[in-house]
Amino acid sequence: MNHSMKKNIKHFFILTAFAAGTIHFVNRFIDMTAEMKNILKSQNGEYYDWKNGRIFYSKRGSGSPILLVHELNPIASSYEWCRLVKKLEKTHTVYTLDLLGCGRSDKPCLTYTNYLYVQLLTDFIHNIIGESPDVITTNNSISFAVLSQNMDRSLIRRIIAINPPALGTFERNPDKYSSVKKILLELPIIGTFIYNIRTHEMNIQKILRETYFAKPQLVSSKMLDAYYESAHMDKSHGKYLMASIEGHYTDNAITHALKKIEIPLYIIESRNMKDAVAIADSYTHKNSYVETSYISNAGLTPQLEVPDKLLGIINMFLNDK
Repeated sequence: MNHSMKKNIKHFFILTAFAAGTIHFVNRFIDMTAEMKNILKSQNGEYYDWKNGRIFYSKRGSGSPILLVHELNPIASSYEWCRLVKKLEKTHTVYTLDLLGCGRSDKPCLTYTNYLYVQLLTDFIHNIIGESPDVITTNNSISFAVLSQNMDRSLIRRIIAINPPALGTFERNPDKYSSVKKILLELPIIGTFIYNIRTHEMNIQKILRETYFAKPQLVSSKMLDAYYESAHMDKSHGKYLMASIEGHYTDNAITHALKKIEIPLYIIESRNMKDAVAIADSYTHKNSYVETSYISNAGLTPQLEVPDKLLGIINMFLNDK
């Protein structure tokens, strides 16, 4: 090897080390600044020491128990229920939790599977609530409730699912392409950098304005900060959950369990969401216990956008004997 080649190799390694160091610094800076506003205060709840990590939860109000389960997404947390909790706690004991890998809960480096969350829901209800609650889910978290109820028929009283996705979205399996995405996201420095680009403030704002809300002007800076903070808590280790979601490890077909459900299952769909009627119909066709209702002028999260309107529908279902 001649002197020139040695020099080029040396320069390459110096530049690589410099680039890695710079990216690492950017990653740490993002983590630090994302939590500065401290919107997701841990003082507002307590922790359940679950076998796979500490789970942040809150308990408010009195009356029959309701468990609110946010969507499975590393940018999400129980913050999405903040406007609904205040209304429900007047007549119910309301529990919220940050799912493992989200918000204030632990974000361990592991493969997150659908069954992991089925276990979490089952254990949380048994060990923290201690009786069968009504469970309100949003988006993809319907799968945990349906599969948990299928395994333990006395676990849940009723399920209210807000904007559940098409049944086909739960039937994806890991393949070579999705497995590569999972491996890439789990890499120490570059994986964190990719995650930080995906969960950049501008990208989260775009999701909130285009999907979560029908009226983008209603997205407040505090909401944006809460989602951004959730994504970057615990040194952006939400990337491990994102990696498992991208790898389709959190998907699990629920059609077989849905057919066996013998408790009331209520579907609330936002009319503004694409294919809302077709999605709701796909659930009712699988089980006669399923009832549907529609909400107007709302996106994926009516609990943040039109909480009073949503509360009216929820109360109608809860009072349905």
